[in-house]
Amino acid sequence: MIELDPPLRALRDRCRDAAADLRSRALSVDADPADMADHLDSPTLAMVRAASTPKRFQDPSGWQGEYTDSCLSRAVASLELAGGDAGLLTANTGPALAGIAVDALGSETQQEFFYGSIADGRTWTFFAMTEDARGSDATAMETRLDPDPDGGYRLFGAKRYVGNGSRGATGVVFARTGRSPLSIRAAIVRCPTPGFAGHALEMTGLRGALISELSFDGVHVPREMLLGAHLPASRRGIWGASRTFNVMRIQIAAMALGVAFAARDYVCDQRPGWSGHELTTARLAAARALLYDAANEVDLSPDDRRTPSIAKLHLTDLAVQVTGWAANALGPGSLLLHPLLEKWCRDVRAFEFMDGTSNILRLHITHGIATRRPTS
Repeated sequence: MIELDPPLRALRDRCRDAAADLRSRALSVDADPADMADHLDSPTLAMVRAASTPKRFQDPSGWQGEYTDSCLSRAVASLELAGGDAGLLTANTGPALAGIAVDALGSETQQEFFYGSIADGRTWTFFAMTEDARGSDATAMETRLDPDPDGGYRLFGAKRYVGNGSRGATGVVFARTGRSPLSIRAAIVRCPTPGFAGHALEMTGLRGALISELSFDGVHVPREMLLGAHLPASRRGIWGASRTFNVMRIQIAAMALGVAFAARDYVCDQRPGWSGHELTTARLAAARALLYDAANEVDLSPDDRRTPSIAKLHLTDLAVQVTGWAANALGPGSLLLHPLLEKWCRDVRAFEFMDGTSNILRLHITHGIATRRPTS
């Protein structure tokens, strides 16, 4: 079991204190996801943006704090902040998933460009990989980067289920330059730009994230915006995406668990002295230990897909169970009487589909077990 060291405990406590700010804004953003202007100056959202930005790119005149550069630190922070509201976290501007990809695949110059383009705190980013007909098989994607006679590439295709895609100004898009798996590359795309179109999908949960569908009809991509040119061919595309997903699966598991803890706490607040939460509380404590152990394993073995798959599979399912338990614990009509709990019940359903559905994660786990070398 992982014991948090003093810096991680300080991060946990700081994020736990900040969660109340997110909760106070949750229902407003859920009701009107496009109206984020009054929330972007939130000190908590500013802290999240800064903490997910490498120190060398942090604004010296703004919030200064530790960069969450490990999977474990991201898990600790995400769990506590999601106890305020996970929807606000996914609605925030800043590096998000695109930043993790740029950190893994980008050159120093590309990283400077990416973080410089979002330094104003008003710029959303997006990470576009999933396609409508190829959602669970990234190697079969059809979006393509064709050579442009004038230099660079032209991007053609469509992506679906892209967080903040319709309002993102800087994004990472995966496409193929040929037919082999090694031809899949990632590129930084700036929007708006000719040939780009995006619209938000109608969502039930995590409405603040404006999950979107994007299309690319000859979008120009300068050659210098193609990520990974400085890396070996085997580490330019899918390898970087896989490492990104491993970190994000832990982060999604942490957010799901944070919502589950919030639902448990809400029940305890509404029913003081009631002992019916004890089994749920024990399950949540065990799940937190699993989360921390899994995050630490990703830091030690960033290419192992089995451990983050186990964590995300279990914790997203547990979150659905706990929010359902909370609704039952508060009795008939609880979802009408407690709109915040009703929102959380909707939000947790989205986590199961993000960055690998449960069925795909079961395949990763099975493959990891089948190929594991026996220990002597």
